[in-house]
Amino acid sequence: MRNNQSGDNSMAKVKKREEYGDDSIEMLKGADRVRKKPSVIFGSNGIEGCEHSVFEIISNSVDEAREGFGNTITVTRFEDKSIEVQDYGRGIPVEFNRRENEYNWKLLFCELYAGGKYNTNDGGSYEYSLGTNGLGLCATQYASEYMEAEVHSNGYCYHLQFKNGEPVGDMIKEPYSKKDTGTRIKWRPDLKVFTDIDIPLEYFQDMMRRQSIVNAGIKFVLRNQNGSKFETFEYFYENGITDHLKEVVGNNAISSVCTWSGERVGRDRADQPEYKLKINAALCFSNKVQLKEYYHNSSYLEYGGAPDKAVRSAFVSQIDAYIKKNGKYLKSDSKINFQDVEDCLVLIVSSFSTVAAYENQTKKSVTNKFIQEATTEFFKHQLEIYFIENKLDADKICDQVLVNMRARVRAETTKLNIKGKLQSSNDMGSRVQKFVDCRSKDVSERELFIVEGDSALGACKQARDSSFQAIIPVRGKILNCLKAEYNKIFANDIITDLIKVLGCGVEVRSKSMKDMVAFNIDQLRWSKVIICTDADVDGFQIRTLILAMIYRLMPTLIEKGKVYIAESPLYEINSKDETWFAYNEQEKQDILSQLENSKFTIQRSKGLGENDADMMSLTTMNPKALESTRRLIRVDPTDAQKTAEIFDLWLGDNLAGRKEHIARDGAAYIDMADVS
Repeated sequence: MRNNQSGDNSMAKVKKREEYGDDSIEMLKGADRVRKKPSVIFGSNGIEGCEHSVFEIISNSVDEAREGFGNTITVTRFEDKSIEVQDYGRGIPVEFNRRENEYNWKLLFCELYAGGKYNTNDGGSYEYSLGTNGLGLCATQYASEYMEAEVHSNGYCYHLQFKNGEPVGDMIKEPYSKKDTGTRIKWRPDLKVFTDIDIPLEYFQDMMRRQSIVNAGIKFVLRNQNGSKFETFEYFYENGITDHLKEVVGNNAISSVCTWSGERVGRDRADQPEYKLKINAALCFSNKVQLKEYYHNSSYLEYGGAPDKAVRSAFVSQIDAYIKKNGKYLKSDSKINFQDVEDCLVLIVSSFSTVAAYENQTKKSVTNKFIQEATTEFFKHQLEIYFIENKLDADKICDQVLVNMRARVRAETTKLNIKGKLQSSNDMGSRVQKFVDCRSKDVSERELFIVEGDSALGACKQARDSSFQAIIPVRGKILNCLKAEYNKIFANDIITDLIKVLGCGVEVRSKSMKDMVAFNIDQLRWSKVIICTDADVDGFQIRTLILAMIYRLMPTLIEKGKVYIAESPLYEINSKDETWFAYNEQEKQDILSQLENSKFTIQRSKGLGENDADMMSLTTMNPKALESTRRLIRVDPTDAQKTAEIFDLWLGDNLAGRKEHIARDGAAYIDMADVS
């Protein structure tokens, strides 16, 4: 390939592609094993992975405290994005290890898969530990810009320093006369490893609160640097998950708060060794509060895994058995499922095992077969005893589950009916009452006019261009969609007709209706959706209710600029052979001042239904008059939050705010009030 630049006849250099062979295989060594592939260990190279690296260090301190060595863990978040974790445990072992013929500090900070928690099931130093793989401390050190460690143990103070994953010098060992022991580690995650290291304060607060919940009696202290000062947050639950559950449910429980615990011994497979499992659970039932949290060896199980499967099986089985035994099912009832239970369940499960098989290093799901089987049996047994000993509570719980089931079945039936009602798109004109379609199939030019009543339909029908303008009348004032339940909204014929004609489905934010009709902007049949109502109080209210419907059911139409308001004139002014339309009082005065001494007639504009076709074409329907007499206002919510607040104020449940608004600002609109 020749270089075509003038004055240079050299050949362009093309990098030769290496031939794949025996020498193509390479192995990452040392810190590069984490620095080049952080997501393998931390689950992500973004902020989530950086957050998990912090948890790896804190989890070591938690393991020490759980074994009874120290009862306070302090975490400091510095403004320069560095983090410090300090505990008062036994101190990380850093001296020479005869078995491995190496110093422990080099093994723990610089070697993956080096740790003291591999023999938890064989009487090791840690029985139930968060750490299991010997990866966390070393991987976090590898992924740091720098790390400093200070260890107090055996009458000595040890200092260690690292930079970019490598040791800086040897360990410094000094005599230490004070009695305290423990470990302090400070580091800054490396931006060359993670794409973001600005871990939000909220992550530290949530994570440390969760750790305090499942580690009863251990105090977690969070210090957050703010300028030259540090704000302090403390998290402590004396009774752990029970205190937290009472905090969450408050006075909204329909049953007593129960705390259950038990221990089991078993194996995942017949040829594998037995291990111990400890289960702690706090629970109650409520028709106002729902919560379901799982922890294993102090790690929050975001995805649940074995404990979640156990709870689903056990609770449905035992509650269903009680309902059948006591004849609570009606002939028309369906069998309960876990959604019906979950909708009134407040549950926290914290389990510990000497062997734990996590889904991966991030420990968001535990997968042990024995843990699932033992936890299922545990909850079945506890629920059976509880229902026998507490019949009043059992009746209330089962009655609430049945209420949830019947509501779910009704919602699903409604969803299916509405889905069938809205999804079909053939022969739209014959299925929607009084809808007048246009001939064009080109969505880019099609306009839909939503008009007020049958009389406006007649006038607009005569004035429209039938090739691309369609009309649907709204019969009376539609439902206030901001206050109504979804089942009432979708039972309203006016609203369902509008949804069918629009064609794009709805954006429903409801668990029971979420899959009803998937919204798809590409299925919208119109380039413009134009709301066309009279310029009076009733017309303004109908316009607002239509906008509220669109705002709640398909807000994307507003965000994409598809919704317009046709502004109707207030006055028609005639002088000689000319006609002017004024849309407000100021425009009327401007037109009259231009006429000066000329004779004129002025008439308050009639409702849409009383206008003749020519006037409707000039003022509302004719797009060729867009720059002169036809006026369309595009609904364009530049501030979505403000729009939501205004709709809630005027049409929602904010009654107190509405009263305050009328008292404060109502005088400015008194002349517009219809008090006849």
